[in-house]
Amino acid sequence: MTTTRLGPHALADYNISPERGFLPHDPPEELVDSPALNELGRELPKLLSARMVRRFIDEHRSLLSFIPATWSDQDYRAAMRILSFAGHAYVWEIPEEPARMLPLQLAKPWHDVAQWLGRPPVLSYASYALDNWRRLDSTKSIQLDNIVLLQNFLGGQDEEWFVVVHIQIERQAGPGLAGILRAMRGVADDKEDEVLLGLRSLAMSQTETRDTLLRMKERCDPYVYYTRVRPYIHGWKNSPSLPDGLIYEGVTTYAWQPQLFRGETGAQSSIVPCLDAALGIAHAPDPLTLYLQEMRDYMPSRHRAFLQALEHATDDLGRPMLFGYVSDRKSRHPELWKAYGACVDLLAQFREIHIGYADSYIHRQHQAHASNPTAVGTGGTPFMQYLQKHLDETKQAIAG
Repeated sequence: MTTTRLGPHALADYNISPERGFLPHDPPEELVDSPALNELGRELPKLLSARMVRRFIDEHRSLLSFIPATWSDQDYRAAMRILSFAGHAYVWEIPEEPARMLPLQLAKPWHDVAQWLGRPPVLSYASYALDNWRRLDSTKSIQLDNIVLLQNFLGGQDEEWFVVVHIQIERQAGPGLAGILRAMRGVADDKEDEVLLGLRSLAMSQTETRDTLLRMKERCDPYVYYTRVRPYIHGWKNSPSLPDGLIYEGVTTYAWQPQLFRGETGAQSSIVPCLDAALGIAHAPDPLTLYLQEMRDYMPSRHRAFLQALEHATDDLGRPMLFGYVSDRKSRHPELWKAYGACVDLLAQFREIHIGYADSYIHRQHQAHASNPTAVGTGGTPFMQYLQKHLDETKQAIAG
């Protein structure tokens, strides 16, 4: 038997739980001691609908000029949510005429809050989904019929549904992450039954996330998504409309130089990268792998650390821990390999569904302006051919 380099020990060490996955405890609906930010968050959909976001922020020079010393981590995350939506609304209020500079009263607090959180001052998945929900009934679970968004751009059923589907998937991933750690502990202790139970827990979780993803089109129409939701989540790196990036007025560390940050994208979710790492799915270098590596900079720091710990879990032959263990027992314990193969197959199914959505929600839509391109994702990179490549590489893990 080979020795192993054990991965992460406990989900709680990484702000993850079996019940909620990467979701935090219920995010605060409002900030303490920040009435200006709260007002901006509440009014943003109406201001954006009236194309009054820029005027409102420009006329309130002292509106966002302070960060209370009493803020907790949850407060910083809530502030990042509001500032990120406001920042993107300011830039993309008129999509065909994006702003090229953020005013001081928005740029500086956004930068300062982002620095505290260890993320760039741009809308990321953490603010768009992980920290952007509340339960309608606090006594009931996080389910699609019991969660709504705390912050919207324009609002409406399609925008709401698009995000809450992601939130539900994040919650359903929790038991699967716990299953991964159970399987890894089984490997370390050479307990085949524990490895099997962990893999089966992971597969159950993956089945739930797959089935939730399949519900996307129930209430989110591809045309409405492309024309009314997508325009506001683009960033300013590889952007045809902002080729030089965005200036953050008054942020001394940027010295008046335009900054290039990626837009919000589901590629900033930690779920699929963690599944790749745990299952030992290897992707040959391509533009998408480089892009996905960059997306880690936009993840919460503890989630990023969890992903790295999974990647470092190897046996003494340098193989991914779970893959090495089950492949060595392929003949004498076929149930292990079958359970592993089921997890890989479910990951491939998830990727295949996602490719279909990328095609119908983006690639097939009619591009009216360069600010909302169909050839690249909201993160600013070509996607269709590389998504298919990553799907093929996933399937290859259990081929033959």
